[in-house]
Amino acid sequence: MSGPRVLLTGATGFIGSAVLRTLSRAVAEEGADLAVRAVVRAAPAGQEWLPGVEWARADLTDPASLRGLGAGCDVLLHLAARVGGDADACAAVNVAGTSALIQEVRRAGIARVLLLSTAAVYGAGPHSGIPVDGVEPAPVSAASATRLAAERLVRAVGGTVLRPGLVLGRGDRWVVPALAELAARVPARWDGGRGRLSLVDVRDLARLIAALTRAGRLPGGVHHASHPEPVRVADLLARLVEHGVLPEVAERDWPLDRCLAELARTPGRAGERQFRLLAEDHWYESREIWRLADCPPGPGPLDGLADTAGWYRSLLAGR
Repeated sequence: MSGPRVLLTGATGFIGSAVLRTLSRAVAEEGADLAVRAVVRAAPAGQEWLPGVEWARADLTDPASLRGLGAGCDVLLHLAARVGGDADACAAVNVAGTSALIQEVRRAGIARVLLLSTAAVYGAGPHSGIPVDGVEPAPVSAASATRLAAERLVRAVGGTVLRPGLVLGRGDRWVVPALAELAARVPARWDGGRGRLSLVDVRDLARLIAALTRAGRLPGGVHHASHPEPVRVADLLARLVEHGVLPEVAERDWPLDRCLAELARTPGRAGERQFRLLAEDHWYESREIWRLADCPPGPGPLDGLADTAGWYRSLLAGR
């Protein structure tokens, strides 16, 4: 075949599974000339067959299991990452695993490499419309620090790094659940709801990655990969209320220091860092990658909530 032969890690994860579905759908519905080798620790039940997809078992923490994985492939989409746990657990997957995978890429002669990272590598904000590396990356968690280290490994072989901001959609178990918790603990408009966030619907992010994959080349370097238009937190909360995902937000408007005091007074999972991430400006200039991929970004992540609201309601009801 002449089209891309893709080695995809993280194929059953939140974003990786969306990319896998997008590429497989291109084969089934458009007759796209591509094939995907989806890397998993165990093939998921009920998904043993997808158009254009073969499953391969491997584990990033076991370098021997990666040998030969890239044979016949010409693109690596490295979408797997450890996003929780202690520093050793994160390093084992995000650093040592990526290093072992890069060695396999070299053995297999794969020339195009794309890594999914995160805008969280910049650390504490606020950040307002910054370009790539407009502030020095300063990660504050083990997950983000090790993903930044993985970036360096990929950039050393001329690869492409994508840094999305907050990702919404079916499978999101962090952003909207955190908003629900924080809205209950801090029942007011947070600093007027004026904080602006870089968001992207997981389906749009998957379209972007698929477009880059099918383009025949990758742009190289680091790119922000959120929707180009930032979203005010007030508008995000209002849309979640509109779709019945969250209860009505209280009319009162509390300044940030009052919000933080209330947060400290009421126990919960999220702390000040998570609250600031969702309440203050954290948005990153993201137009360029959509242009380079020749991929329309779509109407934006708020529009996508209409389709995923039911999933979010079920998720939150079970907590």
